[in-house]
Amino acid sequence: MAAHRTALITGVAGQDGIYLARVLLERGYRVIGTSFSLARHFPYLQGVELIAFDIRNTDAMSELLRRERPDEIYNLAAISSVGQSWQMAEKVAEVNGMSVLRLLELLVRLRDDLGYAPRFYQASSSEIYGMADQQPQDERTPHYPRSPYGTSKSFAHHLTVNYRESYGLYACNGILFNHESPIRPARFVTRKITRAVAEISLGMRDQVTLGNLDARRDWGSAADYVEAMAEMLQQESAQDFVIATGEVASIRDFVAIAFEAVGIEDPWAHVEFDAAYLRPADVPQTWGRADRARSALGWGPKVSLREVVAHMVQADIVRAKTGIEECRGYMFPNTVNDALGLTPATHRHECPSCAAGVAN
Repeated sequence: MAAHRTALITGVAGQDGIYLARVLLERGYRVIGTSFSLARHFPYLQGVELIAFDIRNTDAMSELLRRERPDEIYNLAAISSVGQSWQMAEKVAEVNGMSVLRLLELLVRLRDDLGYAPRFYQASSSEIYGMADQQPQDERTPHYPRSPYGTSKSFAHHLTVNYRESYGLYACNGILFNHESPIRPARFVTRKITRAVAEISLGMRDQVTLGNLDARRDWGSAADYVEAMAEMLQQESAQDFVIATGEVASIRDFVAIAFEAVGIEDPWAHVEFDAAYLRPADVPQTWGRADRARSALGWGPKVSLREVVAHMVQADIVRAKTGIEECRGYMFPNTVNDALGLTPATHRHECPSCAAGVAN
């Protein structure tokens, strides 16, 4: 199906970019990936043609598109931390919002100048819904974002819709609800929890300090969700899709599940509260309804939250035992122990997953 097709993934070194690149490579695509920093590229991005540049560099993007002419563009480049967006609101607006505007303008220009019109996927977010009254949320739910991150994603979402409807571009939004994996960066609260639980289980620390435990989210698996991304650009016509499990859990629930994964029966003896971790405004609950994705894409979640959390904790236990932070084997439950017994010095050459790739 994808023979001789080229996909461009911006933000390829992030969690979703890594999992999506794997899916597209397995489908036979040539994959080009860009990122502001490619420090994480080994061992995850084997087989991807990597280019380091800033998504805000419109001239570089124009040159890349004219030279490579990808059939599909997956725009995943973003400042993706909701909490951090309060400390860098202007940069978030520029990277997550204005860069999308400039990219869409480039696509219109390329179509008019060269007759070249790649299909375009924009990484939207459940944070666009914010304080929306409708529960659960679907593609028709009004936006009510409650952070600079959510606001920037709402702006980019509406731009994508407007350029599709006004210029006839094949451009769609994937409105992904929270999705996790062991390669989620440690600055996110989910990895903060699983890393702390792993270290507590090994006797390396006693406590984890958290903020709001009552926020509720619809959590899924990143490996599941990128499959939906790829399918969105294979449809006859472009439309927007919510990708979600349809189930919600609180941060408190996430903590309990993580401690359960290591057999600790009283997690709250190890949890401290610190108001410094509270956000200026927080969303009590996001909860998605993915009926359109089930019907049109044939997509549905395969992995439960309990399985996702157990996998993340297991990977963080291996990290704590070996000191190896990045390993392709961490991506899937059946290969997560590949780094055990290796040292950072020998890992690159001896890890079976990093040397030969992994299979889910």
